[in-house]
Amino acid sequence: MSAQPSYDHLHAHLDGDARHAHVIEGRSQAALSVALGLTLLFAVIEVITGFISNSLALISDAGHMVTDAAALGLALLAQAIAKRPPSPRHSFGFVRAEALAAFVNSLAMLALVAWIAWEAVQRLLHPEPVQGGVVLVVAAIGASINLLVAWVLSRDNHSINTRAALVNVLGDLLGSLAAIAAGAIIYFFPTWVRVDPILSIFVALLILRSTSGILRESYHFLMEGVPHEIDYLEVGANLKGVNGVLDVHDLHVWDMSPGHPALIGHLEIASLEQWPAVLAAVRAMLREKHGIDHVTLQPEAAGGKSL
Repeated sequence: MSAQPSYDHLHAHLDGDARHAHVIEGRSQAALSVALGLTLLFAVIEVITGFISNSLALISDAGHMVTDAAALGLALLAQAIAKRPPSPRHSFGFVRAEALAAFVNSLAMLALVAWIAWEAVQRLLHPEPVQGGVVLVVAAIGASINLLVAWVLSRDNHSINTRAALVNVLGDLLGSLAAIAAGAIIYFFPTWVRVDPILSIFVALLILRSTSGILRESYHFLMEGVPHEIDYLEVGANLKGVNGVLDVHDLHVWDMSPGHPALIGHLEIASLEQWPAVLAAVRAMLREKHGIDHVTLQPEAAGGKSL
């Protein structure tokens, strides 16, 4: 009786196999850690002063920063998980953890947008006094913090999670600028309190626009959608055009990890004896034309017989 193969052997990439990684390497968590610390510190300050000044613009910005802190914490956790190697129970590794965290962050941002819109409508219908001076000072400090955090995050643009966090922070920067404008206007024109909810709605729309892109990207990856840079129908046509291939079916293309597409499918060929030559030609074509090197194909002879 032959010995049971080890996990390392089962998961090994031998000569001719794809070179994609099942673990995300080289990701520094320092950027997210610094951003989390700065955001969380000022979020606490801004929440308190937001309620004291009774400014919806400042409260919205405070809520956004609290959401940013949670998003950054989740992104930090996801990056740590994504670095874990594959295991016998998770043979693909944990690279999807980053996309999952980005998806959850985006949903949280949508909930925040809905809350800001609801509160803004209430304030427009029933205006409330706002301490413009407090709003102006605190929002200016918040904008400075956001600029610093955005600069830190912009140094790591390889992670979908870091990009999602950066989108959040940039949206928060716009929120701080809107709060500065609201504070300045109300400080010099105390009766113009409706500018506060109006600018809050404007910020909510900007956040919504930014978040939708990250939401679509993470959802597409989690649902194993065809990579955007690959034309699924063209791949099928090119496969069928390879000499010796009669038909293609059960074809699937998706990303194993970000930037590493994979393909599986069935190829009908005239004779199984042709398979080594056909497989070599197919692999070369997919790598050259579509950048796909993780290929798993099942040959079937005309009439239904397979290897």
